[in-house]
Amino acid sequence: MRVLNGIERAGNKLPHPFWLFIILSVLLMGLSWALSAANVSAVNPADKKTVVVQNLLSAEGVELMLGKAIENFAAFPALGTVLVVMLGVAVADRAGLLAAVLRRGISRVPAKWVTFALAFTGMISHAAADSAYIVLIPLGGLAFYAIGRNPIIGVIVAYVSVAAGFDASPVITPTDVILGGITTGAAHTIDPSVTVTPLANYFFSLGSSVVLSIVITVVTETLLTKRAKSMPIDDDAEIGDLGDLNLSDLERRGLRRSGIALIVIAALVALAIVPSNSPLRDENGDLALGPLLGAVALLIGIAFAVVGIVYGRTVGTIKKSSDVPDFMAHGMKEMAPVIVLFFAISQFLAYFKWTNIGTIVAVKGADLLKAAGINGPVVFLGILLIVTIINLLITSGSAQWALVGPVFVPMLMLLDIPAETTQAVYRIADSCTNALSPMSPFFVLVLGFVQRYRKSAGIGTLMALVLPLCLVMLVTWTLFFLAWWALGIPLGPGVPVR
Repeated sequence: MRVLNGIERAGNKLPHPFWLFIILSVLLMGLSWALSAANVSAVNPADKKTVVVQNLLSAEGVELMLGKAIENFAAFPALGTVLVVMLGVAVADRAGLLAAVLRRGISRVPAKWVTFALAFTGMISHAAADSAYIVLIPLGGLAFYAIGRNPIIGVIVAYVSVAAGFDASPVITPTDVILGGITTGAAHTIDPSVTVTPLANYFFSLGSSVVLSIVITVVTETLLTKRAKSMPIDDDAEIGDLGDLNLSDLERRGLRRSGIALIVIAALVALAIVPSNSPLRDENGDLALGPLLGAVALLIGIAFAVVGIVYGRTVGTIKKSSDVPDFMAHGMKEMAPVIVLFFAISQFLAYFKWTNIGTIVAVKGADLLKAAGINGPVVFLGILLIVTIINLLITSGSAQWALVGPVFVPMLMLLDIPAETTQAVYRIADSCTNALSPMSPFFVLVLGFVQRYRKSAGIGTLMALVLPLCLVMLVTWTLFFLAWWALGIPLGPGVPVR
C-alpha cells in the first residue's frame, strides 16, 4: 500500500496529457538544438543514408511548427479513422444496442457460467470504449446478486474485465483504430509503405479475450470467492433494480434483427472480394495490397451504424431519420476530449519525426541490442516492464503509445520485428495494470460501486481484490504471447508475427 500511495502521489503531480505533450514538445526543441550542435547522426540501415538531427529552432523547424501545424493535425493517422468509426459506434450506442448486447451477455446464463460470461462480456464491451465501465460494472454486481452470490465480486469481475483486459476483444474496437494509426506513423520512420490496420492484431486479440476470460474465472472461483466470505454486504446495501438485467421482447427482437443485418453486411463484403478482378483487390488480384484494408475503418463504422439503425428502429429509440445524424453529433461531442489530445500528440509526433531523433535512437538502440545478442523474447519482456510501470502513471492508452511507440516500433523493425508485433506486446502492458492505477478516473468510480454494498470498503479492499487478478493476467497474457510468437501464428489477416 505504501508503494501504491507513492505511485498515486507521483501520478497526481503529472499534468494533463495535453499539457504533458506540450511540455515534451518544448523540451524536444532544446534537445534537437543541442544534438544538432553536437552533429549527432546515424546510418539508417533501411536506405543506407546518414541521418542527422535537425534543429527545431532553425528556420525550417519554425516553419514546421507554425506553418504546418494544421497539416500536422489533419494528417495525424489516428484522427480520421477514429472519427469515422465513432460515427457508427455513436449510432449503435445511442440507439441502445451496445447496452442491450452487454445485458444479454450476462443474463439468462446458468449460475456456474456467470463468472466466465461476465468476463467475456467485458471483453466484448471494449467496443463501447469508456461507456463499458458505466454500463457493465453495476450490471456485474446485479448478475452475481441475482444468483445468490456476493455482488462485490461481480463488480470486481466486471471492472477487471473492462480495465485490465482493455486491449483484448473478440470484436474490432475504437482502440484498434487508434493504436493502428499511431503505429503506422511510427513505422513510417523506417518504412513509409507500412500500414497497420485495425485488423492487424485481430487474431491475437480474439485469442487473448478467451484466455483472459478463463484466467479471470479461475482466479475468481479459487481465490476471490474465499475472500468474499469475509466481506458480507451490508443489510441496507443499495442493491438496485434486478429488472435491469432482463431484456424485453422488443429488445430481443431488435438484437435478432441487428444480428441478421450484421450477417448480411459480412456476406456482402465476402461476395465483393471473391472475384479475382474485384475492385477491392489490386491489379494483380492481391487482396492485401488492394483498397480493402485501407477501408476497414469505414466498413467498421458503416457496420456499427447499420446495426444500430436496425436496432433503434425496432425498439423505437430511432423514430425519424434525423435521429441518426443527431446521434452521430452526440458521439462527436463525446470525442471532443480525444480530439483535443490528438492535437497536442500530432504536433509532438510531427516534430519528433522531423528532428530524426526517433530514427537515431532506434538505430543506436537496435545496434546495441544486436551487439549484446539480445533476442526477441528478452526485448519483449523489457518493453513489457517499462510500459507496465509507465501505465500506472499515464492511463491514457493512446497518449502512452504516442509517447513510446515512435521509439519502440522503429527500433524493433530494425531487429526484423514487425510493427504489428510490437503493438501486440504493447497491448499487454497497456492493459493489465489499468485496474490498479489510482490515476484512472474509473478507479474511484468502482470503489463507489463497491461501497454501495459495503460502506466500510476502502482503497485497501479494492486493491486486495484487484491485485491478484491483474498479476495473474499479466503473467498469463505474457506467456500466451510468447507461445504465439514461438509458434509463428499470424497476428491478424495477412500479418505475420515475425
